[in-house]
Amino acid sequence: MAITKTDVEAALTSKFNPSHLQVVDTSGGCGASFEVEVVSEKFEGKRLLERHRMVNAALAELMQSIHALSIKKALAPSQLPPPADPAAA
Repeated sequence: MAITKTDVEAALTSKFNPSHLQVVDTSGGCGASFEVEVVSEKFEGKRLLERHRMVNAALAELMQSIHALSIKKALAPSQLPPPADPAAA
């Protein structure tokens, strides 16, 4: 069964209700490799390794068909840098 970007997005959205989610299929469309960025309040107070484990657990069922997963970001909203000041530009 080929996994789609939408499958990964749905699994992460239902588990984390993210304020930011980016999923990129890096396999050329066959669903074997993905990069993800997730920002969620559920990561607040969690260490990096724990956040990555939470993402892997949320995708456990799909991981049976995914060859590679790159977690580019798994952050709590408080870990995001402040937005750039457009007036300073």
